[in-house]
Amino acid sequence: MNIEREDLPGAVVVGLLLIALALTVAGVEAIAGVEILDAGQSAVGYLAAGNFSVGVLSAGIFSVGLFSAGVFSVGVFAIGVFSVGIFSLGVYAAGFYAVQRHIRASAE
Repeated sequence: MNIEREDLPGAVVVGLLLIALALTVAGVEAIAGVEILDAGQSAVGYLAAGNFSVGVLSAGIFSVGLFSAGVFSVGVFAIGVFSVGIFSLGVYAAGFYAVQRHIRASAE
């Protein structure tokens, strides 16, 4: 089975969500003092969702995390209008993957 590089972030995110689900069902609410699931105006947790969110997997207007999605997002895998990360997607994206896509599109 050949896995494409573009499919890897999705597989990792699904894996993280499954781990979070298992921990939540088991009754674990926090690891090392940090919430597993957190949501609100400003959220900090392994899985965080809010206007201002920080976490391994974060979503919000301003999001920072390993996997982040939002209008302004910073992370290894970042998706947003303004995104910064090694693998970033967006209208204004800065990162290795974004530059690589731009070079490929220019070569065609």
